[in-house]
Amino acid sequence: MELILTIIIAYLIGNLSPSYLLGKLAKNIDIREHGSGNAGTTNVLRVMGKKFAALTFIVDALKGVLAVVITRYFFGENYAMVAGIFVVVGHNWPVILKFKGGKGVATSLGMILVIHPLYGLLAILAGIATLFKTKIVSLSSMVGMISFAILILIFSRDFAIFAVILASMTIYRHKENIQRLIRGEEKTISKKNNS
Repeated sequence: MELILTIIIAYLIGNLSPSYLLGKLAKNIDIREHGSGNAGTTNVLRVMGKKFAALTFIVDALKGVLAVVITRYFFGENYAMVAGIFVVVGHNWPVILKFKGGKGVATSLGMILVIHPLYGLLAILAGIATLFKTKIVSLSSMVGMISFAILILIFSRDFAIFAVILASMTIYRHKENIQRLIRGEEKTISKKNNS
């Protein structure tokens, strides 16, 4: 029962979509019908601007924090890791938005900082360094999550399955970005594009 409750609660928290709500309330648009069609921070930045993007990122990250903190308090550490996975699943494939959500990066970042603060911070720094170097959000997002998985696999085997699943979801959600990276067509954050 605890496992089922953990999955349901985390998934529903993940379903909360600030990008969709801000689009509707502030601009009367469905963010998924503009830009890249992705309900996430980068698309909000390009379609609606920095303030809305910052708010989207913060709320999405807090979803990850909230799901893990609630589950850890009531059900313990092992269930917190399950919550961490399913809050990202809820963000990426939200039932209330017909399974068309974001890519889960901000939610993942919030969640890994709670699950393992040190490795989470190191992973975020790796992502930030990549972003400063390349200006490519998709690449920096993947570098950050892969870095977290590598750190966990090397230093904290108890979290291994959790970290691999999380990194795999990030890579899967960025499959189109990967194709553009291979072709040399993925543009930087400073340019208008549909990444």
